[in-house]
Amino acid sequence: MTKGPGRTRKKPAMAPCPEETAFVELVRTMDMLSRGPMRILKSEDLSPTQYNVLRILRGSPQGLPCGEIASRMVTRDPDVTRLLDRLEKRELVSRCRENQDRRTVIARISDEGLELLGRMDEPVQSAHRQQLGHLGRERLRALTELLREMRSRVE
Repeated sequence: MTKGPGRTRKKPAMAPCPEETAFVELVRTMDMLSRGPMRILKSEDLSPTQYNVLRILRGSPQGLPCGEIASRMVTRDPDVTRLLDRLEKRELVSRCRENQDRRTVIARISDEGLELLGRMDEPVQSAHRQQLGHLGRERLRALTELLREMRSRVE
């Protein structure tokens, strides 16, 4: 269609589908929610992935091989070895070769790593409560179930 000499009218943009709208809202929400805890992590000079690794190792005091750490991470990071290098340099984790299979390297959280997480637990939980507490337990449970169901369809 033309509108005046030599001008074409742009085709109206398609309305987003409900799935696209939900996706955009999830991304916006995640960006906003990550800002509070990010300030806490920054104050301890930790990245979100480093924090994630420390929490994974705290839950497995016997230690874990790199591949297992990678499979448990919230966000995928292809270079877990480099992440562990940085944490080991700060003495937050230690690594050693397994006796039975010398090819396997086991990472463990150190006392310093446990102390760091201990200092961060309350501020991080407080930030989460401040951000999401208004939803109440039932709505948080329902939201968690919806998010898990969504992930189960895309993993």
